This record gives sequence, C-alpha cells and structure tokens, in this order.
Amino acid sequence: MKLLQIMANLTVAAGLLTSAANAQSSVDSDVVVATVNGEEIKMGHVVMVYDTLPQQYKSLPAEQVFQGIVEQIIQQTVLAQAAANPNSKYIEFAVDNERRILTASQMIDEITTEATSEDKLQAYYDARYQSVDLGREYNASHILVESEEEAKDLIVKLSDGADFAGLAQEFSTGPSGPNGGSLGWFGQGQMVAPFEQAVMSLTVGEVSPLPVQTQFGWHVIILNDMRAVQAPAFEEVSGEIAAELQRVAIEERVKVMVDGAAVVRVDQSTLNVDAVKTDISELD
Repeated sequence: MKLLQIMANLTVAAGLLTSAANAQSSVDSDVVVATVNGEEIKMGHVVMVYDTLPQQYKSLPAEQVFQGIVEQIIQQTVLAQAAANPNSKYIEFAVDNERRILTASQMIDEITTEATSEDKLQAYYDARYQSVDLGREYNASHILVESEEEAKDLIVKLSDGADFAGLAQEFSTGPSGPNGGSLGWFGQGQMVAPFEQAVMSLTVGEVSPLPVQTQFGWHVIILNDMRAVQAPAFEEVSGEIAAELQRVAIEERVKVMVDGAAVVRVDQSTLNVDAVKTDISELD
C-alpha cells in the first residue's frame, strides 16, 4: 500500500511541537488498538504519528489513515522486537534525547503562546510603528554626468529655466535618463551617503546648488516631493512581530530558568571531548 510505504519513512522531527496533545478531550489515549506479542499499541501512539503526517495524508478519510498508521506501528514493533540488541546504548540515549526535546517543546509552546496574545501583538505594533517617527521618504530626479564642469553647466541651464527632465534625457549617463532622471520614491539608507545628504538638504522643487560627487560620477539633483513614512498595516507585520516576541520570550525565560537551576558543568579538561565525534554504532 503506497500510503504505508510513504509513512514508513516518516520520523518524528527533532523540533516536533506536540500539538496532538491538544486533541479533543473525549479521546482516550490509553485505548489499546492492537497488540504485538503482548506489547500494546495505544490510541495515543496513533495520534502522535498522525500529527507528523504531511497535510495531503491528513485530508484522507479517517478510517484509511487510521488503518495505515496502525499497520505501520505493527511493522515497526515487530522489527523492534526482533532487534539483536533492543536495549543498546544507542536506543537509550536516542530515546532520552527525544523525550527531552518533546518535553522542552511543550514548554516552548506554552511560552510562545503566552507571549503572542492579541494584546501583546497590538502593544508591540503601537510602540514600534504608531508612537515613533518612522522618518521620511523622498522622490527625486537626477542627471548623472562624468565631470564637475558638465554638472555646473547643467545647473546654470536649469537656473535659466531649462526643463530638468529634458536635460536628463539629453545628457544623463545613468539608467534613469530616458525617464527624465526620475528615481521614484526611496527611503533613508537606500542611496549612497553623499547623494542622500544632498537630497535631505533640499526643499521640494529645489535643485542642488552645487554638483554632488559619488562613486558613480557627478549628479545634479532635484527634490520632487517628500512624505512621512507610513506605518505598515498590522496584518502585514503581525507574523514578523509574533516571531520577534516569541524569540525574546524564549531567550529570556530560558536564561531565567538556567540561571535558577543547579547546573554543574564538568571541567572539559578532564573529559575526552574528542569522543563527541564517535560513531553512534560504537556507543557503550
């Protein structure tokens, strides 16, 4: 059965969050669904495997998925019972690590859920976007030429009433030349420093009184417009905010818990640290 072949390759991911534990309270996880040589397979085992399935399998009828999972666990149990050394150190340490990871994941789930309530998301959004000045955006055009003399000549022509866009189309060597030199809207930090500083010193409609030099050449700049940066909609950044709140909450809680725990670290100089690279098949 194709479903069984695919599911047989599934393993519980190291970072698994045990959302299956939040299943309906009416489900009795200790109900026995099969036995293999007296070893019980319980509903809880089935639910935990189901929780690791890709979404396309979760959309299948419950009867089909249930049967497939039970058969998978039966096959795994038979293989496990036949293992030459079922109590090997490899199994012992692997199970210990997996249990620790899953238990820690439950705690992380609690921490992140508490940290990302609607009130906390909204408060973070307000503090970051609504209560501070987000800066300005600028709309500018420029004419890029190779020499300072050329730029000065253009400034004179503009002061005599020449059309900026027309001069840009005729003389600018930059890619914006055909568009009249228009650079569109940009925020602080998006342009090289000398260019940005010149733009920020202008008033709307003003042409730079002196040529501006950058690594690209010499610029004559006109500031077309400027506006305050608008805050993004809450819905656009709520995911980013949630991730940041979760990260901070986990780091802070873990630090507090580690600082408060009776942790004893054995001096590494007394240990064979090269053993960390031991092949797992050689554990004893």
